Amino acid sequence: MTTEPETEQGPALPLPDRERVLEHAEELILSAWRSFDRFRPHQPLPDDRHLELLSAPVPTAPSDPIAALDAAADVLDVSIAQTRPRFFAYIGSSGLEIGVLADALMASHDVNVAVSSGAADLLEAQTVRWVGQFVGFDDEAGGLVASGGTISNLTALTAARERAIPGFRHEGAGGRRMALYCSAEAHYSVRRAAEVLGIGGNQVRGIELDSERRMAITACAQAIDRDRRAGMVPVAVVATAGTTLTGAVDDLEGLADACAERDVWLHVDGAYGLPAAATRTAAHLFKGLSRADSATVDAHKWLYVPKACSVLLVHDLAALEHAFSHHEGYLPHGEQLHAVDRTLEYSRPLNGLKLWLAFTVHGADAIRTAVERNLHEAQLLASLLAGDERFELFAEPQLSAVCFRRRTPTGLSPDAVNEALARAVAADGRILLAPAEVDGRIWLRACFVNHRTTDGDVYAIPEVVGELSETMAGTAEVRR
Repeated sequence: MTTEPETEQGPALPLPDRERVLEHAEELILSAWRSFDRFRPHQPLPDDRHLELLSAPVPTAPSDPIAALDAAADVLDVSIAQTRPRFFAYIGSSGLEIGVLADALMASHDVNVAVSSGAADLLEAQTVRWVGQFVGFDDEAGGLVASGGTISNLTALTAARERAIPGFRHEGAGGRRMALYCSAEAHYSVRRAAEVLGIGGNQVRGIELDSERRMAITACAQAIDRDRRAGMVPVAVVATAGTTLTGAVDDLEGLADACAERDVWLHVDGAYGLPAAATRTAAHLFKGLSRADSATVDAHKWLYVPKACSVLLVHDLAALEHAFSHHEGYLPHGEQLHAVDRTLEYSRPLNGLKLWLAFTVHGADAIRTAVERNLHEAQLLASLLAGDERFELFAEPQLSAVCFRRRTPTGLSPDAVNEALARAVAADGRILLAPAEVDGRIWLRACFVNHRTTDGDVYAIPEVVGELSETMAGTAEVRR
C-alpha cells in the first residue's frame, strides 16, 4: 500500500525567518564595507574564543542563523583581508562592492556554466569579449572565465601542447621530449603547468633577463633553436606581462616575432599586469599583445573584483576545443559544444557575472582611471623613497610593484635588517608589506592593486617603516 505524498512538503532545509536573516547579512556586509573605507590601525589576531569555535566538532543540531552569521563575521574580522587600503603585501583582490553583490546573486541562482545554461553562456562570452577589448588583445576575443591564473595558464598551455603534438591528449608523448620557455622570474604556475602536462618541470627554460628585467629575446630564440636541434618539441613561450617580483613586462612584440619565425605558441601571462595595457601611462609596454595566441588576466587582481575570476583570452576557440572536447553518455551534445569542451573544469559557477556587473555599473573608463591611480601611487612611493636617504629604491616601477629596503650602517647585515623589518611591519599591523628576494638580496615590496588606496596610504609606507626601523636599531636581531 502506498501513501499519498504531502502536498505542502516544502524544502528539506528551510532557513528560518529568511527575510530577517537576509537583512542581518546586509548589515554585516555594509559594516564590513565601511570598515574597508579607511585603514585600520592594527590587525587583530584570533583569540581563545576563536580557537574554541574553530576546534569544535561538526554540529548535529540546528542553531540560530543570525548568531552563526555573527560568528562567521567575527572570524573574518580577525582574518587578513586584502580589501583593506593598506594591504600592500601581495597582488590580491580588493573586493569591489558590486562584485560582492554579484557573488551573492550568482550563488543564489547557482547556474553551472559547464553545459548549455542559456543566457549565462552569452553573459560569459560577452564578458570575455569586453576584457579582450579593454586590454587590446582582440575585440572579438573568445575564451573563458576560470578559477584563477594557474588554471587559465594551464588551460592555454594544454591547447599549445595539443597544437605542438597533435593527438597528444589521446596517444601521449610517444617518447618525444618537450620544452617551455619563460622569463627567469616567471610565476611558478608555468613550471606547475609543465609538471601537470607531462612536459616536466626541468624542461622549463628560465631565460635570462635583460637590463629591464624582461626575458632576453635573443636568448629565448637561441634556446628554442637549440632544443629543436636536439630533437625536442618547443610547446610554447610564456611571456610575463607584469612579474610578481618587480612588475616587469616582457617585450611582447619581440617575442611575437621570435615565435612567429619558429611557429611556436605565444602565451602571455598577464594575470597581474595586463589591465595596465588599457591605460595611457603603461599601454606602450604591451605592444604586440594582440599577436599572442592566448593571454591570461586575473580580474580578481587588478580589475578589483572578489576572488575568483580569471579570464583566458584566445583568438581561436577551436584551439581549446581540439584540446578538451569530448563526448560522454551523461553529457549529450546535440549540435553544439559545451563550455566543458574548452576547459578543464566541470563545475563552473558564473564567476564572470561579477566582472560583467563591474563593467556595467562603473564603466570601462572608471576602471581604467582606477588602474591609472594605482600606477600613480607606485610612482609616488618611488619618488618618496628616492628622496629619503634612509631607503634604497630597487628600480623605478614599470607597473605598480615597488621594491625597496632600509639602508643600514656599516657592520649590519642589510638582508638581516630588512628581514627583521618585514617581520616588525607584519607584527605592527598598520600596513602590510611583503619581503621579496631579488638577485639574492632581501627587499621590501609594496604592490598597488586596490581601488581603495589613497595617496595618504602611500605616504604611510615610509613613515611606518622608518619609525619601526628606528625602534629596531641596535637590537640583536639586526646584528646577526
